[in-house]
Amino acid sequence: MEPQQSAMHQELDSIMGTTTRIPQLLSVDRFPEWKYKIEKYTKMKDFKIWRRIHRGPVRITTTVENAIIIDKEVESYIDEDFEKIEDQEKALATLTMALSPSFAQRFNAYDSAKALCEALIEVYEGNDDIKKSRQDMIRQKFNMFNHVLGETLDAQLQRFITLTTKMSTAGISVPRSEINKKLLNSLPKSWDTNVSVIKKTNDHLLFPIL
Repeated sequence: MEPQQSAMHQELDSIMGTTTRIPQLLSVDRFPEWKYKIEKYTKMKDFKIWRRIHRGPVRITTTVENAIIIDKEVESYIDEDFEKIEDQEKALATLTMALSPSFAQRFNAYDSAKALCEALIEVYEGNDDIKKSRQDMIRQKFNMFNHVLGETLDAQLQRFITLTTKMSTAGISVPRSEINKKLLNSLPKSWDTNVSVIKKTNDHLLFPIL
């Protein structure tokens, strides 16, 4: 494999993630997709890691006289206590490693996976108004989607699939018929005859992936 191709594959693996490589957050635009992937990745690797990200750290306590609950001294930890601490550290390390250096530097003050996850969501998902604005922007891109002069059909299909994936992760629900119609109407002129036939047969199986 050529060095340039190898670098491209490595970058793609970093974005998408693999069974052995954690998906990385490399851009703000990809946050919804990354959020979905990091949840699936951590659940696959070790569900206890996701539980610590979702629920937060566990307080290691003991009960003394008068039923007063206090934090345990580290010297008094048993194996089960250390395992809980280990899970918490693994969760924070996993989430931190899933951030590109620029993102990790901005959020390096957080000492628990839950706090870090909540901070990322607050910054990159925002409130309901920001989410609505993001949805409107993606929907506008969908409405304006069209063939680019000189673009191959494969490239156009990939661009369209990427866009519909972003719509799904942003919570935008679009009927399959509308998606197929948009794609058919955006195909280059050389496809006019085929598009007419497809529309007449009402064949929605042409693009089952969508």
